[in-house]
Amino acid sequence: MRRSRTDEKSDYERLETTESIALPTHTALAWMIDHTLLRADAKLEEIKRLCEEARTYGFAAVCVNPTYVRDCSEALAGTGVKVCTVIGFPLGATTTEAKVFEARTALLEGAQELDVVINIGRLKSGELGAVENDIRGVVLAAKEHGALVKVIIETGLLSEAEKITASTLAKKAGADFVKTSTGFAGGGASVADVRLIRNAVGTSMGIKASGGIKTREQALALVNAGANRLGASASVQIVSEEHG
Repeated sequence: MRRSRTDEKSDYERLETTESIALPTHTALAWMIDHTLLRADAKLEEIKRLCEEARTYGFAAVCVNPTYVRDCSEALAGTGVKVCTVIGFPLGATTTEAKVFEARTALLEGAQELDVVINIGRLKSGELGAVENDIRGVVLAAKEHGALVKVIIETGLLSEAEKITASTLAKKAGADFVKTSTGFAGGGASVADVRLIRNAVGTSMGIKASGGIKTREQALALVNAGANRLGASASVQIVSEEHG
């Protein structure tokens, strides 16, 4: 059974109080991590291993390319681990119509969370209405299925002012999270950017820090700066450090 948006919001609230979460696995930090595999050459056997690791360690979600959504949905059914996929990835330069179609297809195949890349070129051109409407199109599609939307603003390509503007547009468009990076455009998650985004959106939105997170120390620094979710491919290493 697909979970309602009310259920998803309770997950967000739990992310803010991770110390009180009784997890069946390693650590409360695991519940904040999207276990990620977005390489173009990722094979099905690697995706299946990703799902197995997510079950074992109690990660919040797996984050995969749309072609693997159905496989992950079947592998993770009944586990509590969500299936997240990416929309307009990694450039964000497809049309709004294409993003909405991609989102709806992924949702029908079992995606519960969508990480959508903003139209960076339109943002830099000052076409803020177009950027907001682009995000809103995906948000509206997601709401039909009770799914969360995280907006990837690609901090490595933006000025400080543009980061604030992009985060504010994501909030206005009704998204649930602002996400820092795709991991494919240089740069990555930083404490400074997480703090900047948190100041821009307040406490009513989540922040997903992603890109280059390799150690537990990095992960905790980003959480302390205001991140509610982390995207990482080194997830197992990160949570295992606590018990090493």
